Amino acid sequence: MPTETEAAPTPLAGIKVVDIANFLAGPISSMFLADFGADVTKVERPETGDEIRYWGNNKDGVGLMYKLINRNKRSVTADLRTPLGVEIVKRLVADADIIIENYRKGTLEKWGLGYDVLSEINPGLIMIRLTGFGQTGPNSHRPGFGTLAEGYAGYAYITGYPGQPPLLPGFGLADDTSGLMGAFLAMVALQEKNRSGKGQVVDFGIYEPLFTLLGPQVVDYDQLGIIQERNGSRLPFTAPRNTYRTKDDKWVSISGSAQSTFERMCDALGIPDIPNDPRFLDNRLRIQNSPALDETLQTAIEQFDREDLLALFERFDATAAPCNNIKEIFEDEHFKARENIVAVDDEELGGPLRMQNVVGKFSRTPGKIHHAGPILGSSNRQVLIDELGFDETELAEAGYKLD
Repeated sequence: MPTETEAAPTPLAGIKVVDIANFLAGPISSMFLADFGADVTKVERPETGDEIRYWGNNKDGVGLMYKLINRNKRSVTADLRTPLGVEIVKRLVADADIIIENYRKGTLEKWGLGYDVLSEINPGLIMIRLTGFGQTGPNSHRPGFGTLAEGYAGYAYITGYPGQPPLLPGFGLADDTSGLMGAFLAMVALQEKNRSGKGQVVDFGIYEPLFTLLGPQVVDYDQLGIIQERNGSRLPFTAPRNTYRTKDDKWVSISGSAQSTFERMCDALGIPDIPNDPRFLDNRLRIQNSPALDETLQTAIEQFDREDLLALFERFDATAAPCNNIKEIFEDEHFKARENIVAVDDEELGGPLRMQNVVGKFSRTPGKIHHAGPILGSSNRQVLIDELGFDETELAEAGYKLD
């Protein structure tokens, strides 16, 4: 007999989302919504699909990144440049709550799918518009991708080492943060709709969430004229904060943000007098003298193998964590206990596929991954014919695969 948790509806059950976006940011937004039960229909180009199917690594020609980003969604095909494709989107939004798009400014309007048209069909429709630079401003016409946003927002400029080039992140940071923001703003707009009964457009550029997350740079420059420069793993507002190499040539990340934490760290490392050094008496002094502090800590830390160091820090209630690679994450007992990685059966790959699990553990109505990213057009018959009422012959003649 199912438990209450298993039987309870998911938090977003009954919410319908139409995802006509490509690549990362928009589809990540709908991924988070689908994780918690929203009915997400992903619209892809016939024959080729979303280009993310061809990004990154593949197994037997099947793109693995697509499998993660588009989990729990249905895939239907529609060429939005054709009258039939436009009609498919119009029928999809008729009873939808949210539509997510990331086309260049003016593209939907050119196709006859602007919000003015879609809101006539469904006044309660919420449109999430994720573009490189937003729908307004002198750059709004420019194409934009996450890499451009990471530079434009100021992230790359502060990342790296003094005297070295700015560094971009090793993953799609701007797209991913925009995906999170898109899901959050969709829920904000949905909450407002519950009061007013009206939909609206939510517009933001993918550089904007990352810009907001960059910390006190704006207030520091506004009030003090400070421009943050590249300084490795150090932070301009707390010290110590860095990565340190252990005796067995592994790495740990350490932060001593609170004075008590810093003192316990020094006790654990057998250097209890360091907090009394005039250079390191408080956080502001430590920031000013962070190179000397890092050198002192590195000398102490490299006397220990990583596991011994972590056990020592735990005994002293000091803060440290391993700098894990993905193999170490797969082997980590805490990741296992938290079920941060889950196996999902996949028809296309012919077996289980492990991926990151849903974030957030609800005590009563948890999210769940039901399936990985779908085969292109696998829901064409269910959605286009059974739900939207299109004629099978018309679709077949237009080249739409139905089985």
